[in-house]
Amino acid sequence: MKPYFGEEQPENYWWFLKGVEGVTGIIMVVLMAIAFTLATPWFRRSTLKVPKPFNRFTGYNAFWYSHHLFVIVYALLVVHGIYLYLTKLWYQKTTWMYLAVPILLYACERLVRTFRSRFKPVHILKAVVYPENVLALHMFVPCGFKYKSGQYMFVKCPTISPFQWHPFSITSAPGDGDLSVHIRKFGDWTRQLNSVFSKVCKPAPGGRSGVLIAHGGSNDPGFPNILIDGPYGAPAQDYKKYDVVLLVGLGIGATPMISIVKDIINNMEKEDNILESAIENGTANNRNSNNVLAMIKTRKAYMYWVTKEQRSFEWFREIMNEVAEMDKKRVIELHNYCTSVYEEGDARSALISMLQSLQYAKNGVDVVSETRVKSHFARPNWRQVFKEISFLHPQSTIGVFYCGASTAMKEIRQLASEFSHNGSAKFDFHKENF
Repeated sequence: MKPYFGEEQPENYWWFLKGVEGVTGIIMVVLMAIAFTLATPWFRRSTLKVPKPFNRFTGYNAFWYSHHLFVIVYALLVVHGIYLYLTKLWYQKTTWMYLAVPILLYACERLVRTFRSRFKPVHILKAVVYPENVLALHMFVPCGFKYKSGQYMFVKCPTISPFQWHPFSITSAPGDGDLSVHIRKFGDWTRQLNSVFSKVCKPAPGGRSGVLIAHGGSNDPGFPNILIDGPYGAPAQDYKKYDVVLLVGLGIGATPMISIVKDIINNMEKEDNILESAIENGTANNRNSNNVLAMIKTRKAYMYWVTKEQRSFEWFREIMNEVAEMDKKRVIELHNYCTSVYEEGDARSALISMLQSLQYAKNGVDVVSETRVKSHFARPNWRQVFKEISFLHPQSTIGVFYCGASTAMKEIRQLASEFSHNGSAKFDFHKENF
């Protein structure tokens, strides 16, 4: 060891810590400990109550910025490798070689995102602030932005932060005339975004309680600049592989499911137009017509939207009414659930349901959601849901798509596995947590 440490033996271990290797190693451990701590749910989701001066160390912003300490960590790691104890030959100090490729790939990805967002200017058509802290942004579809239902994109608002990108599911469908996202206020960045748009919005006409709205165009109210990047793939985009799908969204987790439902309706309308045109032109058996129809595989969809608050139904009220009106073939079954302490089937829930049914039969509009979709004051009986779908679609492979918190995910996944093993229908479970 003399060639590496000299003739004299170090007096104690502090000799190692005071060197370049020791100092860089300690700093790297400290920085990684900070990033790890601020990434825990207590800090990242601000569930940990801390004194006011320390609030800045909680929330998504603290998590996001602390994770960019990796730039310093990687730089220190290269220095740490250069000053290796046991070699003096430069070509044996290979730390930089292992880091060069991943760092280059990461840098390229960030540059591509920056340039791609710059060449996709976003013009906001409409902004709506709904009750329960949800912001809906409707935009022109940028040139070249091609997406599938179920996918998501990143959104940046330079007014709030010039660096932060946040992912949100796309709620519009490819056949729609605009591009939309629904953003729930949860965390510091979304709170600021909601506040910025609330300032340029005004109370909605028609007395819609708690709804603020603003339209772009010639009378631009001064929307903040928005940049987008995407789209990116997600589990829900595979719904087209199945003839039958079960869509489950908890709270704001309904966003990708709304896009899928709209896409199915648009595809059905496209199918009707193709058939009508083919019959008129006498090309009903044409190969091209048949190929287009074969691409539209999904023939039945069951959507369950579960939310805690009754006012949440305002988020997608217009979409629900639109789907109910356009769905002439009854391809989509929509079920809205406002959770309470009661299970579905409880006597108290049954009483509420009976009163709703009387009003629905009389007016055709649900008194809770103010849509054509009947709502339930209960938690869904998931076992009964799977039982009915399994009975109605024997010998079928059914796609189950779940988006939301992990609270109900375990039960739904277990039921999908159980009914797949015990019945003729097979359930493929796909999840997306946030």
